[in-house]
Amino acid sequence: MNKEGHVINGLLLGVGLGFVLEPAGDVTTLRTVVAVTVPVVLGALFPDVDTAFGRHRKTLHNLLVLGLFVAFPVVFDNLHWVWVGVLTHYVLDVVGSKRGIALFYPYPKEYDLPTGVATSSKYANLVTLVVTGVELLVAAAVVRYAPGLVADLSRVPPLSGLSF
Repeated sequence: MNKEGHVINGLLLGVGLGFVLEPAGDVTTLRTVVAVTVPVVLGALFPDVDTAFGRHRKTLHNLLVLGLFVAFPVVFDNLHWVWVGVLTHYVLDVVGSKRGIALFYPYPKEYDLPTGVATSSKYANLVTLVVTGVELLVAAAVVRYAPGLVADLSRVPPLSGLSF
C-alpha cells in the first residue's frame, strides 16, 4: 500500500478501536479515540521509514520489528497502541499489495496474498477500506469474546494537560 492507504487505515482503525473499547459515545469515548488514534497512525506510518535508509519492505517490515513494538509498552509502559499501527501496516502490505513483505528478514522471501493490488491501482483505497473493516470486526470480536486478551492493552494512558 501507499502512504495514503496507511494513513486512511490508521485513522479509521484508531477511531473504530476507540469506539470498540469505549462504546458509550461520551467524553470517555472521545478521549479513548484520541489516545488510540494518534499512536496507531504513527505506527502505521513507521515501517516505511526504511525507504530512507534500508531496503523497503524488508528492513522495518518484519516480525522482529513488530515484536519490539509489542514489547515496548510492556517493558517501558509507554508507546501504547503503536504496535497496532505497525501490525496493520504489515497486514495491508501482505493482504492489499501485490508485492508483499519480507516477514523473516534478512531471509529475502516476500510474503503476500493473491488479494493484493498494485499500490497505484484505482482499487487500492477500496482494498484498504475492506481490510480496515475486517480488522475492526476482528478487534470487536476479541473485545467481546476474549476480553482477557485485551485487558492490559485497553488501558489508555492518561493524556496530560487535556481536559474535556
